[in-house]
Amino acid sequence: MTERIRLVVAYDGTDFRGWAANPGQRTVQGTLKDAVSRTLGEETEVVGASRTDAGAHARGQVCHFDARAGIPAERWTGVLNRILPPDVRVLDSRAVPEAFHSRFCARWRLYRYRILVGAPDPFRERYAFRHGRGLDLGAMREAADRLIGEHDFRAFSEELKGQGNTVRALLRVDVAAVRDEVRIDVAGTAFVKGMMRRIAGFLLEVGKGQRPADDAEGLLGERRGELQWPVVLPAKGLTLLRVAYGRTLRDVRLLAESERHSIERDRTEPIRPAGRSREQR
Repeated sequence: MTERIRLVVAYDGTDFRGWAANPGQRTVQGTLKDAVSRTLGEETEVVGASRTDAGAHARGQVCHFDARAGIPAERWTGVLNRILPPDVRVLDSRAVPEAFHSRFCARWRLYRYRILVGAPDPFRERYAFRHGRGLDLGAMREAADRLIGEHDFRAFSEELKGQGNTVRALLRVDVAAVRDEVRIDVAGTAFVKGMMRRIAGFLLEVGKGQRPADDAEGLLGERRGELQWPVVLPAKGLTLLRVAYGRTLRDVRLLAESERHSIERDRTEPIRPAGRSREQR
């Protein structure tokens, strides 16, 4: 008999080649899989909610695996943390129904991109992109508002060959000044490769006065081929803060279109980071 275990994981992505397992590369998924498999004495797949880029971080990544009954679900936190390297920590472990899938049952994901506008800070250089000068927050917020909703985000992705579905829905795009940082928080039902880093690059360009806020409409519409696509900012400034699930587990791939849009209208659960936010070291 097996049970499904859900983990909430935090990691410093600096020395990882991203989330997804890749032979010969140090990845978060591969590191977790090795720890779980060593504990169980057999190969076990670990499935994550988000395939974060090489160098990107997480405070609230969610993943799951199936294990033979034996170790109580809540004890997996301590068991794995004794094996894992210090740049990966399990924050929570619990048993979930077999219907739970960390990726396909997720209703939305919340990411943050951090831009330093002040003096160099060696304690934050690993976790933020340093611009070093002030930005026009008003223009950035105007541009951010234009990104909310369901759009074709091809110009904000790395899908440069024109293949694949790049339509996604953003629920919230916030730009906030916190001391000498500008923080861009984006909540969406799903993201295509490179999307969050290119959104941050677009808003930075707007904040620097290099392009107008209304370029958003052109990049999201038929003019995307006429406009310069935004720069992709370094992954080190990106952190996955939270992955949220509904009260009723549903595979989002199987939802009717009307049900998918209802996620966008649902405000019964506030979109906030997992746990209490505190500064990264």
